[in-house]
Amino acid sequence: MHQSRIIGAGHYVPENVVTNKDLEQRMNTTDEWIVERTGIKERRYFTEGKDTTSIMGSKAALNAIKHAGIDKNEIDMIVFATLSPDYYFPGCGVLLQKELGLGNIGALDVRNQCSGFIYGISVADQFIKSGMYKTVLVVGAETQSNFVEYSDRHRHIAVIFGDGAGAVVLQRSEEKNKGILSTHLYSDGSLAEELYCPHPGTKLKTRITEEMLTDGSLLAHMNGNLVFKHAVTRFEECISTALSTNNYTVNDLDLLIPHQANLRIADFIARKFKLPDEKVFNNIQKFGNTTAASIPIALSEAWAEGKVKENDLICIAAFGSGFTWASALIRM
Repeated sequence: MHQSRIIGAGHYVPENVVTNKDLEQRMNTTDEWIVERTGIKERRYFTEGKDTTSIMGSKAALNAIKHAGIDKNEIDMIVFATLSPDYYFPGCGVLLQKELGLGNIGALDVRNQCSGFIYGISVADQFIKSGMYKTVLVVGAETQSNFVEYSDRHRHIAVIFGDGAGAVVLQRSEEKNKGILSTHLYSDGSLAEELYCPHPGTKLKTRITEEMLTDGSLLAHMNGNLVFKHAVTRFEECISTALSTNNYTVNDLDLLIPHQANLRIADFIARKFKLPDEKVFNNIQKFGNTTAASIPIALSEAWAEGKVKENDLICIAAFGSGFTWASALIRM
């Protein structure tokens, strides 16, 4: 069986930096409140007329392709993870294909929110291991600052999210015990409505009305305490599974890159596994929660900073809406 290796990573974030102090001017919140509860100090927001989810994804993809040292035409499949596509349909995968000027290759969209990138990695890994494709581009990108409401009733969500994109290039390798060692995917739909955005949709069997524009029906809903409780449990479970499946322990791990949902969750997991700061990579402080983009952005940054090296054992893990959660263990 073929192996799939991550041979390059790249990211792009909008130039518009929004600090907690900026948000203090738009709703009843404080820098201290946001930092204490999330760890976030600033985030990036898209520039209208310049940044879209697919365009940001294409810029991250080009950086990943350059880092991988390949020609873009070597890519024979696109997997695009996002909850915030350019259009209701079609998906961003085909728009990315157009932006990059690629041939008539397959383009697949993944809608698994915070765990979307790892689900995308797993899909790409299976395509490569089966022999169907040789080089797959996996992108996570989000434009989220346009669907939050900057009001007191929505501040617990509005302060968290940011915009940006990350991408990796996976390529077939015959080198054993390197690359994507395993992926682990999970879900629990019984808790779907604890973190969700009901509209536009068909579940509630109603059309969007004028009243919905003012009563909050169109806003995302999050049961923060329940999400936190399940996140720390599921993070621990899927990280432990990734390690034990491959006969490793946490002591063998060189770097953990968790989904950047909340710094308190990452700190809790680090303490649980007794991982020192240098073995956990966090950048939520400056980018906020970029959902499907958070892990590829973090991986790209960590690699650029020399914190990802040849032969390193890296675990990526995520938890979010669905509920879905996932992990992957990677030998670089």
